[in-house]
Amino acid sequence: MAAQVDGAMAIVTVEGLEALLQAIQARGYRAVGPTLENQAIVYDDIESINDLPRGWTDEQDGGRYRLMRRSDDALFGYSVGPQSWKKFLHAPKLRLWTAERHGENTTVTPEASPNDRLAFIGVRACEIRAIEIQDRVLISDLYVDPHYQALRARALIVAVNCGQAGGVCFCASMQAGPRVKQGFDIALTELLDGGEHVFLVEAGSEEGHALLAPIPHRAASDDEIEAAAAVIERTASSMGREMRSDDLNELLMSNLEHPRWDEVATRCLTCANCTLVCPTCFCTSVEDVSDLAGERAERWRRWDSCFTMDFSYIHGGSVRASAKSRYRQWMTHKLATWIDQFGSSGCVGCGRCIAWCPVGIDITEEVRAIRGCDAAAEEPQ
Repeated sequence: MAAQVDGAMAIVTVEGLEALLQAIQARGYRAVGPTLENQAIVYDDIESINDLPRGWTDEQDGGRYRLMRRSDDALFGYSVGPQSWKKFLHAPKLRLWTAERHGENTTVTPEASPNDRLAFIGVRACEIRAIEIQDRVLISDLYVDPHYQALRARALIVAVNCGQAGGVCFCASMQAGPRVKQGFDIALTELLDGGEHVFLVEAGSEEGHALLAPIPHRAASDDEIEAAAAVIERTASSMGREMRSDDLNELLMSNLEHPRWDEVATRCLTCANCTLVCPTCFCTSVEDVSDLAGERAERWRRWDSCFTMDFSYIHGGSVRASAKSRYRQWMTHKLATWIDQFGSSGCVGCGRCIAWCPVGIDITEEVRAIRGCDAAAEEPQ
């Protein structure tokens, strides 16, 4: 893989990565990256590489997430945690406007667009793909979300090629990883073999080149370039899950009455965990609140989910009253009708919906069951 700084393949050390982080902050960015909190790896503000989850990894399976110590000091030696970057770009709760009454006059003040400059540190290939999907939904059509647009335009992405696949990962099946190919300002591949802890670096934008230029670095050797490629290849070949993805639209839409929908409904709690952890789900609800004096009112937007009864409420009742109908709506939209709407699948294979489902429902297994074949018959795509 090509990693370039000033036109040459380059290596930076751990100290060089710290210098890069400081340079990012010096240019006015708010650095956000992986940290350890509440026994999980979550995204939060970071000041230095000491805030990163050095030497930690995660173990994930259906309905299971556990942190574990690694045998080395990898800074990015984990897969993905419960949060995605949409938490920062598409806020869980956002005030849209405020109305105030002054006698007989009322003024309505829209919420100002944010001016934050966010730098996302440690973004995986599947997460970049998820951001691209949300771009398509929220800013690339007739109707634009101005808050998302303002944050997205100023965001800096420091990507990391995955060094290990999680137990629920299937990004290779969705052509969303594990190698970062586009959509980044800087990309890193962490190398720990051979007794040296370094990063192969690639600049993907003018801002990325400007940030990397003054950072101490050296030319990468052929062995280091090959080692970086081997890391990504090893990750791609060790996915915890797989799912054939080339025919999902036709498959699901021709099986809307498949008995599997009834079976999964007996397990699904309709808790909405899958939609909340999903990096591409974008559904919201709008609420108005007012003070007791009737002098001030606010309109708020908050995340919502197709798993809630109220989400599909229309005059007289809910369109999707059963767990079966709500699970089917989520899965068919994510994997099938999303393609009709936006030209791509809404799934990037991160596996969060599997790991954070309390009863361990596995979207790849549900597709396999509807397809009517066992795991051995599924060909990875």
